[in-house]
Amino acid sequence: MTAKEHSKLLGIFFLIHGGLQLLGGIFVVLIYGGFGVAMLASGGRNNEQAVGGIFLVLAVVIGLFILVFAGFFLFTGWKLHKEKSGARTLGIIASCIALLGFPLGTALGVYGLWFFFGEQGKQFYSGGSMASSYPPPPPQSWQ
Repeated sequence: MTAKEHSKLLGIFFLIHGGLQLLGGIFVVLIYGGFGVAMLASGGRNNEQAVGGIFLVLAVVIGLFILVFAGFFLFTGWKLHKEKSGARTLGIIASCIALLGFPLGTALGVYGLWFFFGEQGKQFYSGGSMASSYPPPPPQSWQ
C-alpha cells in the first residue's frame, strides 16, 4: 500500500471509531437521562428525587465528555482523509488516545502509530513523495 492509501484508510477508521463512540454515547446518555427522569417523575421520597437529579447531571457530564472525544476522532479522521495540514500531529494524538479502547481502539492506535512514525508516514507528511526516496535506476541497465 502507498502512503496515501494508508492515510485515507486511517482517516476512514478514525471516522468510524468516532461515529461508534458517538452512537454509544447517545445510548448511555439516554439510559442515564431516562433513569433520572423516571426517578424525578415518580414523585417519591426526597432520596429518589436527589438520585434522579444526580442521574441527570451524570447524563449531561458523560454526554459532553463523549461528545468531545467523538468529535476529536471525527475531526482527525476528516483531516487525515482530506490530507489537510496538521493531520499527522492529530493522528498521533488520536492514536495514543485510541490505544485505551480495547480491542478495536488498540488495533487502530497501533496501526496509526506504526504508520505515523514509520518512514512512509514521515515522508508523506513532510511533503516529499515516495517516488523521490529511491534513486533512479542507472541508465541503460536493462542491456
